[in-house]
Amino acid sequence: MVYLVNHLSCQGETITVSVKMETKRKSLPMAKENCNFEGYDVISLMSETSKLRKIITKRGTLEILIPLCCTTKPVRYKQFKQSLKGISSKTLTTRLKELEKNGVLERLAYNEIPPRVEYKLTSKGQDLVESIIDLLQWMKKWSRK
Repeated sequence: MVYLVNHLSCQGETITVSVKMETKRKSLPMAKENCNFEGYDVISLMSETSKLRKIITKRGTLEILIPLCCTTKPVRYKQFKQSLKGISSKTLTTRLKELEKNGVLERLAYNEIPPRVEYKLTSKGQDLVESIIDLLQWMKKWSRK
């Protein structure tokens, strides 16, 4: 994925996120020798990369994760829906379920009328978001101006 534009604004309870991506497929040559990561070889790292890609590169996933880094409070479904323009309810619901299944988000459902559902990052999710922020900072530093 190549990020063309990204914007993150966190002010109090208001969160605005805008990320525009473009996919450019490239075939990378596979190295035959071991790499410098202790305890890993290239094949293992490529497998882990594939798992990571399945989690974060689906449409809407980054837009869901990034606002959660701005707060320690759970975020309600309605807040996601209002702040994530251009993402359908079906896509949002699917991504939230996938992130919960992968242990990135915790879903908190309350037995109330009207129903109230909130989401918060797990410790696994917090680590992932911190890594994504590092990647976004790297991109900002090295992208063409």
